[in-house]
Amino acid sequence: MNVFFRPPKEEDIDQIMQIENAGFTADEAASRPAMMDRIHTISDSFIVAVNEKDCPIGYVVGPIISKRYLSDDLFESTRPNQPFGGYQSILSLAVAPGYRNCQIGSKLLSVLEQQCRLQNRKGITLTCLESLIPYYKKHGYELEGLSESQHAGVAWYNMVLELDDTPNEF
Repeated sequence: MNVFFRPPKEEDIDQIMQIENAGFTADEAASRPAMMDRIHTISDSFIVAVNEKDCPIGYVVGPIISKRYLSDDLFESTRPNQPFGGYQSILSLAVAPGYRNCQIGSKLLSVLEQQCRLQNRKGITLTCLESLIPYYKKHGYELEGLSESQHAGVAWYNMVLELDDTPNEF
């Protein structure tokens, strides 16, 4: 199976929302307006995996932030990214059900990491459910404890992939 990667297009929104809603609970999932805002505002940190027919089969998205950990306000509003530095956050990594267990998520994380290295990002930061900690650890992310996030009323864990050698500022 050939998989290609590109920025999102407005016309991808229906497929992206189907993937989002299949991967997250109703409380966790981004709304259609929030996702469209991300397409318009942070397409430079929104990577879509597509099949041979250019149909979205997965994506990873998140803004560039100055802090090491995500805050809940990131799920509500989107600001344009700074071109270099900062932390790449991941708000959503999702793969269409028919393409799971095909390494699409792993490939998306790899493409995102390559892009972040080119942009001199300090690291990639995300919050995940406890059940996903082993998945992200397998990709080099370090568990840094329970998140302060109250998103969707569940427990989230901070995970970070360091990309540079400069000391961390907390």
